[in-house]
Amino acid sequence: MSVRFGVNYTPSRGWFHHWLDFDLDDVRADLDGVASLGLDHVRVFPLWPLFQPNRTLIRPRAVEQLVRLVDAAGERGLDVAVDGLQGHLSSFDFLPSWVTTWHRRNLFTDPDVVDAQARYLAELAGALAGRSHFLGMTVGNETNQFAGDPHPDPDRITTAEAGHWLRRMTEACEQAAPGRRHLHAAYDAAWYDGTHPFTPAHAARIGAMTAVHSWVFNGTAQRHGPDGAATGLHAAYLIELSKAWADDPARPVWLQEVGAPAPHVPPARAAEFTRTTVRNALDCPGLWGVTWWCSHDVDRALADFPALEYDLGLFTNDRRLKPAGEALARVVREYREGAYAEPAPRRTALILDAGDVESAPLRPLCAPGGAFFEAWMRNAANGVRPAVVLSQRIGEPGHLAGRGIKETVAVDRLP
Repeated sequence: MSVRFGVNYTPSRGWFHHWLDFDLDDVRADLDGVASLGLDHVRVFPLWPLFQPNRTLIRPRAVEQLVRLVDAAGERGLDVAVDGLQGHLSSFDFLPSWVTTWHRRNLFTDPDVVDAQARYLAELAGALAGRSHFLGMTVGNETNQFAGDPHPDPDRITTAEAGHWLRRMTEACEQAAPGRRHLHAAYDAAWYDGTHPFTPAHAARIGAMTAVHSWVFNGTAQRHGPDGAATGLHAAYLIELSKAWADDPARPVWLQEVGAPAPHVPPARAAEFTRTTVRNALDCPGLWGVTWWCSHDVDRALADFPALEYDLGLFTNDRRLKPAGEALARVVREYREGAYAEPAPRRTALILDAGDVESAPLRPLCAPGGAFFEAWMRNAANGVRPAVVLSQRIGEPGHLAGRGIKETVAVDRLP
């Protein structure tokens, strides 16, 4: 399987507020830069309140602008994945007025809200269904953050309700644009927080492939430092961890977000972190693609972003290429020139007991500082190339063989 390389498109002018003053010439200039790096796709983000300002109104003009952006990308040889329910971006929530304050309703269980969300996702997917360069829909960007702590006003749901909502949303996308890669995405509480209602089983079993978002400001870089092996291996760890819950051994995994956040990764280390992270991810069988966060820096004239959000781009916001962008372009070029062999199966798997397979209450073991996380990292740093297998699934017919695993090792037997 040939790995795809792309970028999360952050407009250089006006950030995601550019939908309010949509300028196709600015978009084209941004996408010219993205294409110049040899990338083959972008992930784009409509703002939900601007596209569906009322529960029964999806603005035709907004949908038309999205189609124009997608077509501009296609003209530059870029396929496009579209996120729907934004939702949440770079610490800011974007919710329409019909689910807040006087109209406060649960995002995941209120029947009118869920119907409207499904209709909105279907509208976007249907508008793009005829474009060959449309990859598919992601339900939204880390919508799971609305479902629990530390969100200041969470929409509380059960694990079963989370699964029902995800299936409803992905099915709406599939019905509107059959056969595309429709999926959902979660931030890493789904993998690391045993109380979180969105779970690894949801991530690895619902939708066309599994998405992982790898951010080392989650405790990895704080614990291991910017030069620590675990910091450069975190994305590969999440890719391998996700496979433990997948029913299909061949299910692809998309490294949908990964970036170099300062000061956890100092700017002088960003290029090396980029190279190391992508190279380690390429050593994971079943990787569908790597999509870097993000294309362009946030203009510092815009207020109130967390400090780390301003400088994550491969380009500055005046479209100058940065060292991380050069590093990613070089890895992409090397990959396409055959410098990276198809990764061999990972023959040794570390055994993980995260509790019940569906709810995984012992997920903190998998988090930075957790016993399983640290054992996996020690072994990976020593060249073991560990896979992950759930203790409850070792006896499943064909599970280990389907993944090429020859040996399983209990963590408590490791040095």
